[in-house]
Amino acid sequence: MAINKDPTDATLKAAVIEELKWTPSIDSTHIEVSAEYGIVTLSGEVDSYPEKFLAEKAALRVHGVSGVSGEIRVRNHWDTLSDADIAAEVDAALDRAIDVPSGVVQGVVDDHFVTLAGSVDWHFQRQAAERAVRYLKGVSGLRNSITIEPRASATDLKKTIAAALDRNAQLKKRGIGVATDEETVILTGKVRTCAERHQADMTAWSAPGVTNVANQLVVAPKQ
Repeated sequence: MAINKDPTDATLKAAVIEELKWTPSIDSTHIEVSAEYGIVTLSGEVDSYPEKFLAEKAALRVHGVSGVSGEIRVRNHWDTLSDADIAAEVDAALDRAIDVPSGVVQGVVDDHFVTLAGSVDWHFQRQAAERAVRYLKGVSGLRNSITIEPRASATDLKKTIAAALDRNAQLKKRGIGVATDEETVILTGKVRTCAERHQADMTAWSAPGVTNVANQLVVAPKQ
């Protein structure tokens, strides 16, 4: 569905609805969409946590969307699975994941909601742990509280990330500012899409020793 460079809320809402319908892994029948000043809110119900996750990603793909508020509820179709059952599956999934360091990540399950804890060396390991448990049966929500061990000075991080952003073809001319505040990397400036904002975020997280990223980039489609 074609939209203008600066879509109205009604046009943005319609585009997100079409994108949800277009995505085969999502049943959008019970998903409600609203839009205000570029922020899209998704509500309603889906059958699984991965479907909620994919719906939010689909909305972020739409041109003009500057943020997504995910208020979708996950129906519980797994009453026969206890928290202990899910916890056992979480432990097994983390143990099978070759990109998650052995024995350093733990999963706590409360009313089918999984919280991951522990400490790793890299952000990709943190992501891998989340990916390992996201598609398990019975999981209705997921919080990733895994921390990352610092491995570089603030000055080194700033130089490394600035150079990586400059190498990136998608971000090279965006003029993204990089600052450090103790253990936090702060990104400032403007990008054209949520995809560029996410790309900048992932570029910062890829630097060794990054423990936190404050992504303050503003999505401005007209720039």
